[in-house]
Amino acid sequence: MRQIVECAPNFSEGRRQDVVDAIVRAIEECGVRVLAVSSDPERNRTSVRFIGDPDAVSRAAFAGVAAAAQDIDMAEHTGDYPRIGACDVVPLVPLVGVTMDECVALAGRLGERIGGELGLPVYLYGEAATRPERRDIGAVREGEYEGLKGVIGTDSSRAPDFGPAEMGAGGATAVGARWPFVVYTLVLDTADVDVAAAVAAALDHGSGGLADVSALARPPAEDGGARVEARVTRPDTTPLERVLAVAEVESAAHGAAVRKATLDGLVPQSVLASAAARRLKLAADRPPQTIERALLESETPDAEEDVLPRGYVSAVSSESPTPGGDSAAAVTASLGAALAGMVAALTIGQPKYADVESAMRDLRGRASGLQDALLELAAADSDAYEKFTAATGMPRGTAEENDARREAIELAVRAAIESPLDVMRRGVDMLRLAKMASESGNLSAVGDSGVAGYLGSAAVQGASLSVESNVVGLRDLEEGDRYRREAEHLLREALELAADIDRTVRERMKG
Repeated sequence: MRQIVECAPNFSEGRRQDVVDAIVRAIEECGVRVLAVSSDPERNRTSVRFIGDPDAVSRAAFAGVAAAAQDIDMAEHTGDYPRIGACDVVPLVPLVGVTMDECVALAGRLGERIGGELGLPVYLYGEAATRPERRDIGAVREGEYEGLKGVIGTDSSRAPDFGPAEMGAGGATAVGARWPFVVYTLVLDTADVDVAAAVAAALDHGSGGLADVSALARPPAEDGGARVEARVTRPDTTPLERVLAVAEVESAAHGAAVRKATLDGLVPQSVLASAAARRLKLAADRPPQTIERALLESETPDAEEDVLPRGYVSAVSSESPTPGGDSAAAVTASLGAALAGMVAALTIGQPKYADVESAMRDLRGRASGLQDALLELAAADSDAYEKFTAATGMPRGTAEENDARREAIELAVRAAIESPLDVMRRGVDMLRLAKMASESGNLSAVGDSGVAGYLGSAAVQGASLSVESNVVGLRDLEEGDRYRREAEHLLREALELAADIDRTVRERMKG
């Protein structure tokens, strides 16, 4: 069965988009799937939600913390939200094929790495807490960055689990394990917030309500109904239908009713499946066997299955202009990234290469991220072509129509330049990984790193032709020159890296 862990770290930055983008990019390059990025400028906070296998999630979380600590100075940070560091909190959540105990162990290893390699104080919280009082993240955040900085080195009760007992610009980080939670919002058929407050009190565990539920009354939304926001931290033990039943009884006692409900954000399928099973009185010893679950839990495809990309190759050879050269260049670079990752995978776990195992694990994660990113660029080829076609087909005649058409064409041309230029950028990144694989990877697979070098060189050269052919369509000549200079720089670097890889591979093959 596949193993999937969710992670939703919160970063103390929600206003500088370049910083947020750098953090997300660092996470994506580790081979995880980013599900959502949510920034709140007022609170100056961003949440990044991603999933993957335990090792990939651990690498991605570490990379996100490292990027945040590099670009965020907590001494200058302001925002309406409790926080203790550049990366405030890193929760690990077991989703598929992973136990809570395994997530707790994962949190411990991640926290130790952050503390040791990044020099940040790390506090374990939630199910991973080493002290009972630290199970609650609120206790860890007490005093926030400013308060913790003043006592971390003198108050033994505030000593970190890992890392130094002192705060630098990156502050501290809380790493923990928790169960999946659900935000279940009930909308009443009344605008009376007092009624919503009464329902919230009946639900909230702090006022004698249901276990594992914290609830707040919210003012009416656009539809006019007061709301009750219930955060259910253990929907497996406190099911959503129980929350609804209590809310319905309490609202009826005040002459109101629950009109509808919403689930905020992404919800584990098991929560809905369990609720449906109980409502339908399905046998408890047989969980609902949905098609989606069967696909998710299935093992890897049979080795004899045809994995060759015949459909894609046929599409390229068709009379359609897409997928075309840009897409083919991106796929070529993606294959190079896959080969670099394969060399790393064949190196990991080999006693002979123990001294480079950590570097190879990192390389493998970054290669996986690049592989996925390049495939997305391959798919974007048709989008850029369609935008240009649509722009050139816009009406012309009046001055307004001509201006609108020219502006649309200019934007489309920029998109047609940026896409292959991004292929070049990521192609160079891939070649750097291939170079590392050629130098330190398993000797038995060194030839594969050489092939990765050839593929990366071909991809960058091919994408450079697309950049050059589209730059001539820009009206802004200075902007065109900037694009040309960057493309020329990337091409030179790619050719140099490819030559280095070829030389290294042949020397290692000779022994």
